[in-house]
Amino acid sequence: MAVTWGRYLRLLEKFPLATMAGTTGVLMATGDCVSQLAIERKTLQEYDLVRSGRFAVLGFCVMGPAMRGWYWTLDKLYTGSKMAALKMMATDQILMAPTFVGTFISLMAVLRGENLEGVKGKLKRDWLVVLINGYKIWPAAQFINFYFMPLRHRVLFVNFVALGWNTYLAWVTEKK
Repeated sequence: MAVTWGRYLRLLEKFPLATMAGTTGVLMATGDCVSQLAIERKTLQEYDLVRSGRFAVLGFCVMGPAMRGWYWTLDKLYTGSKMAALKMMATDQILMAPTFVGTFISLMAVLRGENLEGVKGKLKRDWLVVLINGYKIWPAAQFINFYFMPLRHRVLFVNFVALGWNTYLAWVTEKK
């Protein structure tokens, strides 16, 4: 495990954006895999690899890079201020959480090939429920993230918390 961690740290140092994006893509696809096999109880023959690919692409191309930029921005805004972790968490939950949920639901619908009406329907059906459920876990997780984690490890920490969250997102957003 120490060897793997060392390799990860070297990659993070040399290629920070690609490493964070890759980690996010892998863990988002893993969340979908868990949803399909453990929650939805699909067999390996029923498993939708393209669906997991959508999660990987979204994580690699959008969510990982966005989180890296967002955490960097929050760090620049609040580091050194009193109660920085609390301010970062509040800003994250007020601004990023609703945006992230809407972006995720919309982009997943687009990647599934849904038209504008389909995207609107998904947002209307899922956005508020997902946002409220997110508020049950993310404020505490983000406070821990901002208080204890150095900037370069925040995306990784969130990705591990998000493994369960991505499983939930896959289950909610992929329902017909």
